[in-house]
Amino acid sequence: MIPRSSILRVARPTDNLKEVTEMYVNGLGFKLLGEFQGHNNFDGSIIGHEKHSYHLEFTHHQGTVVGRAPTKDNLLVFYFSENSVWEQCCERMINAGFKVVQSYNDYWDVVGKTFEDIDGYRVVLQNREWTS
Repeated sequence: MIPRSSILRVARPTDNLKEVTEMYVNGLGFKLLGEFQGHNNFDGSIIGHEKHSYHLEFTHHQGTVVGRAPTKDNLLVFYFSENSVWEQCCERMINAGFKVVQSYNDYWDVVGKTFEDIDGYRVVLQNREWTS
């Protein structure tokens, strides 16, 4: 079993490292936690919050083109328990350059909004609390 104290990193490639990093920092209120250049021909940025148990990593392999997201169902999903915070974050996403799109799975549109970044990857902001 993975310990509760483990940290999750979600990593993906991009052809637009600077722009994607800025979109997620501005849209989700993340901080730039680290970055690297020329590490085995990879450049990258790591974003998130210092105290959270997850962060995101975007990488670009120099000389390689990765293109857009392979499907419309590549999602990061964030749940909000307060409507006013959800509304503010939705506005931040739009201001950061994300496009509001209809979700591939209409479940996410019932009480949420789906946003697409410049690479075609999507973020869902759900206006409900997560319970398991």
